[in-house]
Amino acid sequence: MSAWTPASWKSKPACQMAEWEDKALATKVLDKLGKLPPLVQASECEKLKQRLAEAGRGERFIIQGGDCAERFIDCEADRLETQLKLILQMGVIVEHVTGKPTVRICRIAGQYGKPRSKPTEVVDGKEVMSFKGDNINGFEIKDRKWDPERLLQGYFHSTATLNFLRSYVSSAEPADCTNIDINALRASKDYAEIATDVRAIRAKDSGKDVMDFFTAHEAMQLDLEEALTRKVGDKYYNLSAHLVWIGDRTRQVNGAHLEYFRGISNPIGVKVGPSMKNDELKELLQILNPTKEEGRIMIITRYGAGKVEAMLTEHIKAVKECGIPVTWQCDAVHGNGIVAESNKYKTRRVEDCVQEILECMAVHKKCGSILGGIHLEVTGQKTVTECLGGCEGMTEAMLTKNYETYCDPRFNYSQSIEAAFTVAGEMLHERAAKRARK
Repeated sequence: MSAWTPASWKSKPACQMAEWEDKALATKVLDKLGKLPPLVQASECEKLKQRLAEAGRGERFIIQGGDCAERFIDCEADRLETQLKLILQMGVIVEHVTGKPTVRICRIAGQYGKPRSKPTEVVDGKEVMSFKGDNINGFEIKDRKWDPERLLQGYFHSTATLNFLRSYVSSAEPADCTNIDINALRASKDYAEIATDVRAIRAKDSGKDVMDFFTAHEAMQLDLEEALTRKVGDKYYNLSAHLVWIGDRTRQVNGAHLEYFRGISNPIGVKVGPSMKNDELKELLQILNPTKEEGRIMIITRYGAGKVEAMLTEHIKAVKECGIPVTWQCDAVHGNGIVAESNKYKTRRVEDCVQEILECMAVHKKCGSILGGIHLEVTGQKTVTECLGGCEGMTEAMLTKNYETYCDPRFNYSQSIEAAFTVAGEMLHERAAKRARK
């Protein structure tokens, strides 16, 4: 295999990247980004790698979540605090119910780009550039030109976000993150048990470790990612986030994204969907982790409810055959997208997403492997109406009340909390069943 550099990806075919019309401006922007301070430290990336290895062994459980695509307009203190609190609270719930410590990873401080099916789309009879996220172009039609200067805006919004979140965590009390609101869950058949758990969580004397979090985003725009790659000792790290992942549309074995990812030392995620062939998965893992480093690779499966057993079983078999350690995570949202019949809104059913998680747990149990965590698109906003179902009974007619997302729909606060309790309850049931068999 040829020598790797942060720029060696340029020799490979690249998918899903914005092409800049003004090359000189793009060069100027990327040069500036290459000189700006990193957002995270290499030691933090290594700490997360250790935590992911523990999750892969079943010693921890990963809660990863956040916006489908962050928006610059949401870089506000109240929204950021609410978003972080939700992920931390989901972690606290799982820890309390199962007794297993969690790893909290936020899709935040850099998740400003999104893959699209086509580079252009037709809006009101006019062909315009597809919206690829705020660090590429604007959502409004007049702002659809791909603009490299938005990469700088994305960096500074990420910096402001991370600065606020770090200062919040350093100054807040752990009790701030245990004040879980379950008023919207009163219709749940498990409400009494949930209320008991919440009272117990609030009564605990939690340490500051419940407020630890890591950041992550999909590393799609490789010129940006290259500019934010730094050499630390004899290794290279993408220091825009603790973890970066390869999307299901950019994981070609001979592609630019795999070439970039193979050389960075961050823990990395790989989205694996129905189109992934077993031999392709083996080859991908060999390229990304030839030294078989534990905690290096997180496989993020995304199949859709009802499709897990046939697909995951074969992928687990392929991973076992190649002998490379991985941490398994279930992305329970991206395989469950639907369009509401009555109003054509993009949406998801909470029940479908939770069902995919439960199916993943069952398959891993059957195959003797370990589900190390879950990956959801969520918002801490209580009034958002983007996903159907949950015990609050979100209907298609209700979607129009507060549908905020520019891209994919997210669980709102109560749907997210409900999902955390459901998953934790199933984990506890599995644990009790395992003990009973001994």
